[in-house]
Amino acid sequence: MKGHVIILDHIGARRAAALLVDGQLDDFLIDGDTPRPGTIYRAVPDRAIKGQGGMFLKTPDGQAFLRRSKGVSPGKPVLVQVTGYAEPGKAIPVTDKVLFKSRYAIVTPDAPGINVSRAIKDEERRDQLLALAHDVTGEDDFGLILRSACHHAEEADIAGDIAAMRRLAAEVVAHMGAGPERLLEGDDAHLTAWREWITRAQIVTTPGAFAKYDVLSHLEAIKIPSVALEGGAYMIIEPTSALVAVDVNTGQNTSLAAALKANLSCAKALPRALRLRGLGGQITIDLAPMPKKDRRAFETALRTAFRSDLVETALVGWTPLGHYELQRKRVRPKAADLLI
Repeated sequence: MKGHVIILDHIGARRAAALLVDGQLDDFLIDGDTPRPGTIYRAVPDRAIKGQGGMFLKTPDGQAFLRRSKGVSPGKPVLVQVTGYAEPGKAIPVTDKVLFKSRYAIVTPDAPGINVSRAIKDEERRDQLLALAHDVTGEDDFGLILRSACHHAEEADIAGDIAAMRRLAAEVVAHMGAGPERLLEGDDAHLTAWREWITRAQIVTTPGAFAKYDVLSHLEAIKIPSVALEGGAYMIIEPTSALVAVDVNTGQNTSLAAALKANLSCAKALPRALRLRGLGGQITIDLAPMPKKDRRAFETALRTAFRSDLVETALVGWTPLGHYELQRKRVRPKAADLLI
């Protein structure tokens, strides 16, 4: 099966979405049990954490943690947004830099100005989009970012999206009261798929489509720690309470180039493997032993692989022991915990 297919279905009672590329599962989204990223609260600051610059907040869904709380006063309600899925037993991570994201537009109430995604290189198209944005927004103070999906979209669709997001932002920002309240629910798996998977694709919404398109067998594979790589190599991906460990092995290949080939294959395959498993946080890669002169080739391959990944990932660098570290946002729940 060639081309891109987006399938919207359910796993039990949970909404889920799968992206197939040439018959292979390339991305997977599923609703978790904790508040979804993008959820907006009116929260009440509770107590500051001395030495960390953070503060715990009260929300209707439990305790939240605001990492940078400068200017936030205990007891005075503040608007915050969930930034990722909470780890078991930990507070909900939030930020006070609230934004409203859709397929074509991101409205930023605290950051005025109109910007166009750098992914759109065509100067004529950028000028057209800026003119459209100014026509729709007028002179209000909200900021706006036009996303890369605008490049080939119809202007009526973009204008409608901008207007809808700005109305929503105005309603939420104005809705300040006294106690903790959930003001906006974060997007579920189906809405997130519509928002983020912008490649031209066939859309399937028929109930039971996961079984029909063999998505369920692909999901069984992501429960297994081992991921096959090119040339018989493989990597083991094991999440722990502190970090995600990735162990790269050359398999039966004992040639001089085996280690570099395995590590380059790991770099290429790692973004997809992490996406499908919903893994984030600190990630440490124990690479197959290779000379230091080959490190640059690995870094280049890794940077190229993560460039188009939807989840923000920082390539931190090498440790004294020769491991490579990454820091990845926890914007997805761990799939293995929800596919039991």
